Amino acid sequence: MKKKGRQEKLLQGNEAIVEGALRAGCRFFAGYPITPATEIAELLSVRLPQVDGTFIQMEDEIASLAAVIGASLAGVKSMTATSGPGFSLMQENLGFAVIAEVPCVIVDAMRGGPSTGLPTLPSQSDIMQARWGTHGDHPIIALCPSTIRECYDLTIKAFNFSEKYRNPVIILVDEVVAHMREKIVLSDEEDIEIFNRVKPTVPPEWYIPYEDTPQGVPAMANFGEGYRYHVTGLTHDIRGFPTSRPDEIDPFIRRLFRKISQNFSDIQIGEFFQTENADITIIAYGCIARSAKRAVIDARERGVKVGLLTLNTIWPFMRAQVEKVLQTSRVIIVPEMNMGQISREVKRVNKGAAKVFTLNKVDGTIITPQEILARIKEVS
Repeated sequence: MKKKGRQEKLLQGNEAIVEGALRAGCRFFAGYPITPATEIAELLSVRLPQVDGTFIQMEDEIASLAAVIGASLAGVKSMTATSGPGFSLMQENLGFAVIAEVPCVIVDAMRGGPSTGLPTLPSQSDIMQARWGTHGDHPIIALCPSTIRECYDLTIKAFNFSEKYRNPVIILVDEVVAHMREKIVLSDEEDIEIFNRVKPTVPPEWYIPYEDTPQGVPAMANFGEGYRYHVTGLTHDIRGFPTSRPDEIDPFIRRLFRKISQNFSDIQIGEFFQTENADITIIAYGCIARSAKRAVIDARERGVKVGLLTLNTIWPFMRAQVEKVLQTSRVIIVPEMNMGQISREVKRVNKGAAKVFTLNKVDGTIITPQEILARIKEVS
C-alpha cells in the first residue's frame, strides 16, 4: 500500500511523467519501446495493473495511438509515449484524434534526427512536427517541461487540457530532462485540479455528439453507456456523419480552432524571470531554459541586465507573452537544439522594436550557460 502524506522522491523526468499521468487518472497505455521514452512504458507496465489499469505493448507506434484512441472513446484516460521516429508514425492517427475530438496524451521524448538520427542524444527538433506533422488545418496543444517537477505538473495539465477541450495534447520532453534526476516532493493532500470530460445530461435520443456550445466543446459520451454515435476521420456534421456541405464544414473547422483560441489564458503557461528591466531577454524551453536561467543569474552578477522567458506551452504559440518582451527588451536571444524552430515564430511576431538573435546547436550536446553568456557578449 502507498503511504499517505508527504513523499520526497528522487525521480527521473520519465518517472515523474508516469507519476503525473497516474495522478491525473490515466488508466490505459499502449506503446512501443523507443529511446529515450522507454522508461515510461516500463514503469507503467508495472504501475497500471496495480491501479486496475491496462498496459499493452503494441506492434508499432501506428497501432499504439489507434489503441489509445479506442480506449479514450470507451471512457478511459489514455496515453502513449514515443520519440521522433515513432511520433512520425503516429501523425495519421493524431489527425484522426483531432478531427474526431478524442482526448489523449502523447509524450514525445525528443532526440536527434532526421530518421533514426541520434537515439541516445538530446535535441529539440520535433517542435514544428508537433504543430504541423499531421496534415490539414487544425489546432494542437503541446507542453514542454524543463524541470522534473514540471514533468509531473505538466503531465497532469496535459490530461486536464485533453479532457477539457476534447483534443490530443503533446508533451515535448527533450532527452536531457527525460533522463535527468531531481528531488521532488509529492503529497496525497496536494490541491491538484483533476478535470474529467463533460458527459451529456440529455437522454441518448437527444444527444448531439458534435454540437456547438459556447465553450466550443461538445459533451462526450463514452461508448458502452447507451449513447450511440458515429466516429469518422472524414469531415462530419454535428451528429458525426460525413458531410460535403460547406455550411456544415466551415463552422465545424472554425469551432475546432475556437475551442482552443478562446482559452489561451488557460492553456498558455510560462515564466518570466527578471524581465522587468531587461535589456536582453532570452526565450528558451526544455533543458535549455535551465542553462539560460544560470546564464541570466551570472550575467546579472556582472551587471548585465538579462531576463528569461521560459515557454512551458509551445503550442499554441505564446504570442502575447513573447510580444511583451519584444516590446521591453532591446535584444532577444533564442537558444535551441535545432536550426531555429521557435526563433522563426519569435521573428514572425516581432514588429522591429527588438533585434532577434539565435543560438543553434545540432551536434547532440546541450547549449551551456557559458555558450549563452558568450552569445550575450557578442550581441550586446
